[in-house]
Amino acid sequence: MADTSQDDRRLASQRAPGVLPAIGRAGVEVALIAALYVGYCVTRTFASTAFAPARGRALDILTFEQSWRFDIESWLNDLFLDQRWLGVFSSYWYATTHYLVTLLTLVWIYRRSATQYLTARRALVLASLMGLTCYLLMPTAPPRLVEGGFHDILSLNSGIGWWSQNGSAPKGLGNITNELAAFPSLHAGWSLWVAIVLIRAGVPRIVRGLGVAYALVMAIVIVGTGNHWVLDAFVGWAVVLVSFGVMVAWEHGRRPDENPPEEAPVENAPATGVRSSAS
Repeated sequence: MADTSQDDRRLASQRAPGVLPAIGRAGVEVALIAALYVGYCVTRTFASTAFAPARGRALDILTFEQSWRFDIESWLNDLFLDQRWLGVFSSYWYATTHYLVTLLTLVWIYRRSATQYLTARRALVLASLMGLTCYLLMPTAPPRLVEGGFHDILSLNSGIGWWSQNGSAPKGLGNITNELAAFPSLHAGWSLWVAIVLIRAGVPRIVRGLGVAYALVMAIVIVGTGNHWVLDAFVGWAVVLVSFGVMVAWEHGRRPDENPPEEAPVENAPATGVRSSAS
């Protein structure tokens, strides 16, 4: 079958004892996540830091949401502020699961299926590059930085966590956070990536349901904490869906036909020798 062809054989050889043990693969995935995070931090260096245009884009997003009546940011943000436990829970969720769950899923799918691992990793990288490009070309302010009564839930709870007051980065590293990287939301995108990986892997229905629930909870958390607009989450999901579609189509085009046409049988050549006839 195509799913167990060249990619499977190559990665299966890497799984051989002594060649690339599990701890080595985990190190590779940690390096991948770290590289993507570095890319995110680099956008702070090269992207425009002008707040007025970023705020203008944010208000355009809010206006669009209001026209379609799904502007729930203010209501959800107030709820997270009023319910102390909800604010604390969402702060830990936002600052922890984004990288940890993605990393664990990468290692898990590597151990389960070589072909699906390659597709998943490529889709993750492509989606991240698309998001980083948006951060560079059109910096957008999150709700917490826009006037209008929004609250920075992570900042309010930074005293009981390891994150800084101006982002989910560890304390002391808040200055490297790109605070104008709201659109699209890679928190939402990566969480949907986890759900898609589980669905494609054919895990039990309850596990697939947990994956979908994880993506939905992440979307609620990023909006409720004031870090993203609802549209940011929708576009983050769309970026991941497009990335998976592109990777699946590209990989399908690279695979040889499973049943190549058979060659036409070669007709028997005429005998070259001359048989003498009986007389």
